[in-house]
Amino acid sequence: MSPSRQLSKVVVVGTGVAGTMAAQTLRAEGYDGELTIVGGERHAPYHRPALSKKLLTGEVHRAGIDMAPQSALEAHALRGATAVGVDMASRIVRVRDVGQDRSLPFDGLVIASGAVVRQWPVGPVPDGVMTLRTVDDCLAIRSKLGRRKRVVVIGGGFIGVEVAASLRSMGLKVTLLSRTDALLQSALGEEMGRYWTDLHRRHGVDVRCGVEVDGFVGTRHVKAVRLSDGSKVKADLVLIGLGVEPATDWLQGSGIKVDRGVVCDATGAAQGATDVVAAGDVARWWHPLYEQHLRIEHWDQASRQGITAARNLLVGPAKAQEYDAVPYFWSDQYDTKLQLLGVPTDYDSVEVIEGSTSSGGFVAAYERAGRTAAVLSTIPGRVNDYRSEIAQRAAFPPHFHAGQPAASSSR
Repeated sequence: MSPSRQLSKVVVVGTGVAGTMAAQTLRAEGYDGELTIVGGERHAPYHRPALSKKLLTGEVHRAGIDMAPQSALEAHALRGATAVGVDMASRIVRVRDVGQDRSLPFDGLVIASGAVVRQWPVGPVPDGVMTLRTVDDCLAIRSKLGRRKRVVVIGGGFIGVEVAASLRSMGLKVTLLSRTDALLQSALGEEMGRYWTDLHRRHGVDVRCGVEVDGFVGTRHVKAVRLSDGSKVKADLVLIGLGVEPATDWLQGSGIKVDRGVVCDATGAAQGATDVVAAGDVARWWHPLYEQHLRIEHWDQASRQGITAARNLLVGPAKAQEYDAVPYFWSDQYDTKLQLLGVPTDYDSVEVIEGSTSSGGFVAAYERAGRTAAVLSTIPGRVNDYRSEIAQRAAFPPHFHAGQPAASSSR
């Protein structure tokens, strides 16, 4: 297949799964012009989900998380380079590369700059207070684990609970602090979040919900975490999991619309620009099914968006196709696989429709305005049997449809 219009200089900003899949798709779809890939890390592209799981525990080695080599793409890869601006009038991306400023001309641009981890918001922190976003972060944490027996994890979202599960499986003493009333509450709601709260407690994690962290004790190295009620939690190592923010600072003044991410239509086209698409953690795409802009920080979404954005960039807006796939996500914690199909945000009710939370194997469905918005399951693969119910906005509760196509198995 060859592109239906001629582009000669395409720049991809970002080397995560969205940027990598976009670059691979450009070549696979017949683009034979200049291709430049800009990545802030010096590493070749790698699979980020393993950082909080198997790479952290040592179950896989560093080389085991690399994506396919980019050398086959015939692309100019700038590693350790940062996009610092874009001028749409002159069609140039400004890049800082090893302390030098460069200008990269383009007639097609893929924005896949991802997200940056939220740091502790109140001033500097002592040594031993760390975040996990990159492979270097993961290896730095691993290097300290042998000497650190008491770990405090701050944050009850997915990164926090996955890190807590991994560290607990390694035999470490783990305290998990969350300001919400249940773990994963912002993603799954309090009802379903309580299941994962109990799961972590059953595995020996000291879970404390509804607490606020005030700061840290220790001048050179952290000794404890201080809570807002004045109490302290002893710690040899603290891992902060407060989420991420889309990496959009470099787009200021470009005319590209940014509102909690790069605002895109359903084809991935960035608003406020032409011949510019965005994908992955940085992008807020209009989703036809949910009739709102969604920014979803999951592997499957980033991969599919990267492919779709690249194809649509090549064919142009007149032939671009909307992306309306039902979002899919998974998370392994201990011996439990969480699988979520759909978007449960702003749901009206949630109901267990198969099994029971007490047995550990269950399916729960989320309802919004009388329709099925999402399905959550701990039974591997079962969410796929409800895919058509979600895609067709079926009445709630949904009906079981066995044998539907499987979703991707990676996050």
